[in-house]
Amino acid sequence: MSIVRLRDASMRFDTRVLFEHLDLDIAPGEFLAVLGPNGSGKTTLLRILLGLTRLSSGEVEIDGRAPRRGSHDVGYVPQQRAFDRDLPIRGRDLVRFGLDGHRRGLPFATARSRALVDAAVRSVGAEGYAGAPIGLLSGGEQQRLRVAQALIGNPRVLLCDEPLLSLDLSHQQAVTELIDARRDDAGTAVVFVTHEINPILPYVDRVLYLVGGRWAVGTPDEVLTSEGLSDLYGTDVDVLHVRGRIIVVGSDDSAPTEPGGHHHHHHDHQHHHIPGSH
Repeated sequence: MSIVRLRDASMRFDTRVLFEHLDLDIAPGEFLAVLGPNGSGKTTLLRILLGLTRLSSGEVEIDGRAPRRGSHDVGYVPQQRAFDRDLPIRGRDLVRFGLDGHRRGLPFATARSRALVDAAVRSVGAEGYAGAPIGLLSGGEQQRLRVAQALIGNPRVLLCDEPLLSLDLSHQQAVTELIDARRDDAGTAVVFVTHEINPILPYVDRVLYLVGGRWAVGTPDEVLTSEGLSDLYGTDVDVLHVRGRIIVVGSDDSAPTEPGGHHHHHHDHQHHHIPGSH
C-alpha cells in the first residue's frame, strides 16, 4: 500500500531534463532520503508533491489523489532560515500557521486551534519558549517549531527540504529524531531532501538519487556504491565507508565530492551537494 505513487514521471524545463520515467512508491512510515547535486530536481520533486508544480508527463498521487496546494495530508519542513529579530510573531503563532496559513493574516484562535497548537508544541518539546518572539529564538528552537507547524495538520506525508542546514550537530540530531519519532508513532512517510546523508543514515530506509536527468532508487547500500554513482555521474566516483560514515570522493572537477565538513582533493562541496561526512 503506497501513500506516495509516481508512475513514468518526468520533469523538464525547456530542453533541460531533471528526471524522466521515474517510478516510485513510498510506503506509510517509510523514510526516503532524496540526494543529488544542486539543480538535479530535489526541491522540484517536493514542489510536485506539495501541488505547487505539475509534472511534465506521467502521474503522481498522494493517498490515491492528485497533490493539491494546502492539503493537510502533506506537512512541509523547510530549510532553517533566520527570522528578523524584530518580527512580532511568537513561536506559537508560527506553529498555528500550519492550520490555515495559506489564508491571509494570522488565523483566528479558537479553543480547538489552541489545543492543537499546544499538542504540536509539546510534541517537539518547545513548551519553554513557544511564547517568545520567534526572531529571538536559536536556529534549533526555530526549526523545532517548524516541525511542529508541519505536524499540526496530522499529515500522512512529511516533506523535508534540507531541514538540518545551518544547525549544529546536536540540533541536527534532535530535529532528525523528532521527525523519525513521528514516522514511528503515526506511520507518517518522510521524504527528506538533503545534501548530506550521514546525519540521517541510521533512519533511512531507501535513497532516491537524482543527477543529470538520471535517477536511482534503493537502500543506501544499493545506491551509494562506487559503481552505482560512477554510472549515474558518468565519471569515476569512489564511495568510502569510514567509521560508519559514507564519504563520496570524485576524481576530477566534474565529479562529486564529500559534502561534510571535510574536503577531498580541491573540490568545493557546496557546489556538489553529495552525501558526505558529519
